[in-house]
Parts: sequence; C-alpha cells; structure tokens
Amino acid sequence: MVLNDTKNKKPNRPVRNNSSPARQSAEPKKPGLEVRATAAKLLAAVVDRKISLDGILDLTHGNPAYKALSDADRALTRAILTTALRHLPRLEAAIASMIDTSLPDGARALHHVLVVAAAQILHLDVPSHAVVDLAVEQANRDPRNRRFAKLVNAVLRRLVREKDEILAATASVSPVPDWFRARLVAAYGEAEAAQIAESQLVPPTIDLTVKADATVWAEKLGGKLLPTGSIRLPSFEGSVTALEGFDRGEWWVQDAAAAIPAKLFGDLKGKRVADLCAAPGGKTAQLISAGAEVTAVEQSPNRLARLKENLSRLGMTAEFMAGDLLTYVPEQKLDGVLLDAPCSSTGTTRRHPDVLWTKSLPDIEKLAALQERMLRHAVTLVKSGGLVVFSNCSLDPIEGEELIDKVLADMPTLSRLPVDPANWPGLEQAVTAKGDFRTTPSMLPSSEGYPGGMDGFFASVLQVR
Repeated sequence: MVLNDTKNKKPNRPVRNNSSPARQSAEPKKPGLEVRATAAKLLAAVVDRKISLDGILDLTHGNPAYKALSDADRALTRAILTTALRHLPRLEAAIASMIDTSLPDGARALHHVLVVAAAQILHLDVPSHAVVDLAVEQANRDPRNRRFAKLVNAVLRRLVREKDEILAATASVSPVPDWFRARLVAAYGEAEAAQIAESQLVPPTIDLTVKADATVWAEKLGGKLLPTGSIRLPSFEGSVTALEGFDRGEWWVQDAAAAIPAKLFGDLKGKRVADLCAAPGGKTAQLISAGAEVTAVEQSPNRLARLKENLSRLGMTAEFMAGDLLTYVPEQKLDGVLLDAPCSSTGTTRRHPDVLWTKSLPDIEKLAALQERMLRHAVTLVKSGGLVVFSNCSLDPIEGEELIDKVLADMPTLSRLPVDPANWPGLEQAVTAKGDFRTTPSMLPSSEGYPGGMDGFFASVLQVR
C-alpha cells in the first residue's frame, strides 16, 4: 500500500516498533489514548454493527469503556463520534485521496482509527500533533494495525499540512450516505436535498417551550421568539438546568419542530385528549398547558417513569396508562388523539447523526407499516367531529404524506383538515399543498447571533366524521 502524495512531499520516517506485544501491553497509556481508542471502537459499533449511539453512550447500560472515562473524556469522546458521523463520507473521501489503493478488507479497525483522527484534525479544536501521535500509538498497540503505523503517520501529517485544500476538495461530497441522499432527492429534488444534507452538519439548537408569557421569558433568558412560539437560546456553554425558571418548571427543552403537532388541535380547553406515545412528555405538557384533560399512554416502564418525573418538575398532572397503545381503549371516545409515532428519526440527525448509519430503507418501510397500524387504531378512539394529529420526526414521505394518503383512501369516515399557512407566519413554506406540515433541518435560517435549523417533522390533522 503506497501513500498517494501528488505534491511529492518527502516521505515521513517510519515509526519504529521494537517492543514485543507483552512489553507494549505493560507500557503506561499516553494521556488521551483511551479516549481515541474508545471513540474508534464505538464508531465501529455504529457503522459496522448498526448499534444506536444513544444505547452505547447510556451511563447505566452502555459501553463499559465509555462509562469508565471521566466526565471530560466522555464529553470529548461524544464530540469526536458525533463529528465523525456527521462528516463521515467526506472524511473517508479525504483519507482515500491519499492512498493509492483501498485499505484491505480486514483493515476496518485501521479505517476507524484514521476516521477518528481525521475528524479531529479537520473539524475539532484539538492539537494536531497530539492527534497524529495518539493515532500512531493506537496503530502500534493493535496487532492488526501495527504494520500500518507508518501509513497512519504519513496520511495524518498530510491532513494537517493540507487541511484547507482537503476541506475544499471534499466539499462537493454529499455528507449523507448514498441511500439517504437518494431518498432526499426523490422527495425534495436535488437543490433542497443538498440543503438538507448540509444543514445536518450543524449542531442542534436549544429551543424551549414555556407554559406562558413566551415573550417575557425570551427576554429573561436572552432568547429569540420563533414562529412556533418556542424560545431559541443563543449558543452557550453550560447546563440548561442552571437557567432561570428550570427549578420552578416554567419551561422545558423541546425542539421548535417538535412543538408544532400539539398546537395543531386548536382550542383544547376542557377537552379529553390522549397522547399515545407520550414519553418523554414535551407534547403531553403542551396539551395540559392548553387546558386539555390528558391521558398519557406509554409502553416502556423506563420511559413512563421519565415522563412522570418530567411532568412532576413542571407541576403538571395527567392520567397515566402503561401498556401498548394498540390495546388501549378509553371508557368513552375522546375529543382528540395525538399520535407522535415511533419512526426512523431521519429528521433528527443534527442531534442523532448515527441514525443515517444504523437505519436503511427496509427499516423505514417496516416502521411505516407499524405507524399505519397505530394510526388506524387511533382513529377508532375518537368520537365524531374529533381530531387525530399524526406526527413523527422522519423526513421520508413513506412515513408521512404517503402513509396519510393510503389511510385516507380506504377510511371514508376520515378526512384531512388542512393546516392554514396564514396561522403560521414565518413557516408558511412548511405547509404542503395538501395542508400537512413538513419541516426540514434547513428551515429557520440563523440570524442575529442565533443558530438556525430545526428538526425535520411531519404532521397531519385528521377529522373523524
């Protein structure tokens, strides 16, 4: 395997490896090495084994190596992983441009070492010399990669030297996997698909939903009032739990797009409503704040406990039902049902960049079939004249527009209640021709020091006749 150095740089000196494996294992680890080794292992788990990043990083049941790190090292590991996953196709293109042949099939561990290092060099504020040194050390300590230590050293040093040129050369590479790009192009066209893909490279915003007096709280918190009624905070370091109003339960963290579905019911005062996939409780809290009598349905015991905890902090109460929503039947039919259905989550990749590497089109199709079953059941819970708001955080029409059209086609007692764009100034573009709501991560541009973007969300309002 030969380094592809088109600029005829002088070759780097090989990294000598005179230690036996036993001696190497006894050597003290360099500071920062465990973070990089953990990041490479976890990247492999996501990309090669399709394991959710949330599961891996869970401090109760997650990866043991990650849990053993200090708080600061866990934060750095998360930053490396999320950056690597957001930029993965471009990082791989940069690495491939420097090697004249592909890495051997058995060199996946080496591939992940290089990607982790490239993510730091090209996108994170980490000293480059330390990144190179630790990556070479990783290679030397792994029997599978030891013979490639010289290659690692040479590739990464070139990345450091030619950072600006490499970033420019790879900017035309789509930052999302091919399967997902094809889905975006089919749904939104080339131009908008490219905008959505690029917008997912930007870290997520912090948006808040308040119980009341959003304008007042925007001023108190130094935030900006959004078209959804949410408050967007400027970029800041620290914990939101330290902000004014958290302890008193005056607000909760909720992406601006996630705040839309509950608002589509209109006036809810005194009405009986069920939230069928209620945890973690942001939408449940909105329904309660709007004056509804809410039944919160949740199948997972752990998520139900979290829901109760969140509502308790907010000083809110609801009727709780533990169990499968497909078997839930209220004593009397309801005025409304909110079904924020489990989905592929492809609209949330700003905060969950692993989704595009752990999901596939067959996964989306299976989830859409489950959503359809849930929706058809939800309709049976609502009395004549009542509303069903169906929503999810997927960007794929299979889980949105196509699903709604399919259900409406053979349920004559159900009709779409079109959303009026005039009621959503600043988000008129999010209302589709048929009257559904469709947000994408490229909406809400940044301005006045506030970051832009929002989750990709779909919502449709259905009325039972």
